[in-house]
Amino acid sequence: MTGQPDARLFDTWIDPIETGVRERVRDWIEALIQAELEAALGRPRYGRAPAGEPSVGTRGYRNGCRSRTLTGTFGPTEISVPRARLHTQDGGTTEWRSATLRAYQRRTKAADALIASAYLSGTNTRRVRRALAALFGGAVGKDTVSRVWRKVQADWQAWNQRSLADEPIVRLILDGTVVRVRLDKKATSISLLVVIGIREDGQKVLLAVRNMGGETTAAWRAVLDDLVARQLRRPAFVIVDGAPGLEQALAAVWNGVPLQRCTVHKHRNLLAHAPKRLSDEITADYTDMIYATTVEEIAERRQAFLRKWRLRHRAVADSLEEAGEALFAFTQLPPSQWKSARTTNAIERLHEEFKRRIKTQTVLPSAATAAMLFWALLASGQITMRKVDGWKTLTQASAPKETIDLAA
Repeated sequence: MTGQPDARLFDTWIDPIETGVRERVRDWIEALIQAELEAALGRPRYGRAPAGEPSVGTRGYRNGCRSRTLTGTFGPTEISVPRARLHTQDGGTTEWRSATLRAYQRRTKAADALIASAYLSGTNTRRVRRALAALFGGAVGKDTVSRVWRKVQADWQAWNQRSLADEPIVRLILDGTVVRVRLDKKATSISLLVVIGIREDGQKVLLAVRNMGGETTAAWRAVLDDLVARQLRRPAFVIVDGAPGLEQALAAVWNGVPLQRCTVHKHRNLLAHAPKRLSDEITADYTDMIYATTVEEIAERRQAFLRKWRLRHRAVADSLEEAGEALFAFTQLPPSQWKSARTTNAIERLHEEFKRRIKTQTVLPSAATAAMLFWALLASGQITMRKVDGWKTLTQASAPKETIDLAA
């Protein structure tokens, strides 16, 4: 007794429609290639000029056929591929190659796309074969998945080198996330630095994702310099998480651009500076201040927050003062944009989706794979980004706002 069932689930799920289609796939593919060859030769197989008409010179001649296995969404199919030689202008011949079925092609593009999509959805390379066994008849192994994934690299490299001159970017959101990858046969933590741009129409778009050792000034400067080299225009507003290295790099590249510190990150910092018993009270006061509806209310509640917490727990007030005006830069924008301008939530959501995706692998094979996988999740449509709240007023010039008084 092995405890295993005599037949596996789905083994008896026979579909006469699928069976009938797959039986006819071979004839259809062979007919398609034969038609392509006849067009190249200028005559059908065994074709002869009609009696009484002059014979037209042939463009080449057939040269037998060879067998090839092609795997598509219809499963693996053995097909007969014709061979031929075509005449050249110098009097020689060259081998005819089908444009429909590329040389050495073993899978259709649709099959490759399906394999890559299964991998992107969170299935590791070893499990893809089992997940797609019913469709491909067990013809896909982990090595096949790896080869298909490597084909994505060409698109990834082109994306990294594309010009940004025509991107109507008005706002940037920047943040990093830590992932574990295999370096020199050891699991090592690295940082992925991510840049999201917001177009004039409010649509969020991924601009860059780079694998770096950490969120240092030099690392962020390299990312920003690359964006400038690809002609990204100066943004009108930038949202960051508060990392010192990022702020220093931004000052060096785009000095004077309004900088917004993420209010969610600052909230976490405030809670970290106080005992847990004060968390609810700090959260209530902070929320009343940040989510006030007017600039005047925000200024008033900010002063009240500082006065109260200088007495209750000085470290909390000091942490709020550390952020300075950058925590309230969103008040320079029209109120309809405040919700989208206060935080780096747009990138945080991408980080969460990315961590969910790599959970099955724990450690990614390389740093390059980590960055490419992050990009591919968006490029393939596995993750989508909607327009920001208040996008209709993005192109409006920011009206002068009253400066929030730092003095309590």
